[in-house]
Amino acid sequence: MTKPLVSPYQAMAAGTPGFLARAYFSLKPYIPRPIRLAMRRGWARRISKQCRATWPINPEAGEVPAGWPGWPDSKAFAMVITHDVESRSGLEKVRSLAELEIAQGFRSSFNFIPEGPYEDPAELREWLEDNGFEVGVHDLNHDGHLYGSRQGFRDKARRINHYLDAWGAVGFRSGFMLRQLEWIHDLDVLYDASTFDTDPFEPQPDGSQTIFPFQIRKPGGSGSGYTELSYTLPQDSTLFLLLGEETPEIWKRKLDWIASRGGLALVNIHPDYVDFSGRRTSSCYPSSLIKDFLEHLCTRHKGAFWNPLPRDLVTWYRKEVVPLNRDANPAC
Repeated sequence: MTKPLVSPYQAMAAGTPGFLARAYFSLKPYIPRPIRLAMRRGWARRISKQCRATWPINPEAGEVPAGWPGWPDSKAFAMVITHDVESRSGLEKVRSLAELEIAQGFRSSFNFIPEGPYEDPAELREWLEDNGFEVGVHDLNHDGHLYGSRQGFRDKARRINHYLDAWGAVGFRSGFMLRQLEWIHDLDVLYDASTFDTDPFEPQPDGSQTIFPFQIRKPGGSGSGYTELSYTLPQDSTLFLLLGEETPEIWKRKLDWIASRGGLALVNIHPDYVDFSGRRTSSCYPSSLIKDFLEHLCTRHKGAFWNPLPRDLVTWYRKEVVPLNRDANPAC
């Protein structure tokens, strides 16, 4: 069974940060972190029991889009690794995480907050790019208020566009996976990565319900819009911090399922939560879990996957897939 390439937009078009989410982000600075974590962990355990039929795997998300041409070089699936850097401590771990991936033969993207808890890491960005990685923009302030109002977003979009241009970046991801997909047309990006196929643990839990990229066209048909890349493997913070998983088995199981359907396996790993000394704490997990997952990917699926940077995947997608759907409703 197949479905239109652009249909996921319709499933999420009405999704907006609700009252409870807005209230949480307003109160968050005043709630001690241990209390926040305890509350979220209790809630996450209940949610995971209620959503077993759709998380971590939603069978409906595996439907192949109509007209899907397959991946380049006849690869069975694509594997994209992304990172959101949310703190000064995370910034200090970026290079170690990149070197871990280099040792395994991978490259990824690192998304930095322009006006957040740390200064622009210009030298680190240059090092990443020199070593074949991609740099993207992660929100603006990462305070949960990016989508507080339409005019407010327009004002912030101008500042975000400044950093996109200064950094030579073409990709964006909102903080906390909050989103208003129509508003993102204000950004000068080729792609957005603020959605997921299925994730009931996020403030806006409505998912794209697809493990394939899709296009968000501009209203009125002016231009092709931007490409949406949903993360399809659970976030590391969800698995190892909220749910307390001690192995990457859920990652492996979801990866194998995505591979069997020929989709996009996209993961979001935060260097902030990775411990390279091997310790496990309430706020960090050992880097060996990432290495274990990458080794599984390389052994179980050797030669079967494409590992592009997000920008390279989107460049291919806009050239090879979007023209096949030029007659689709441009508002989708």
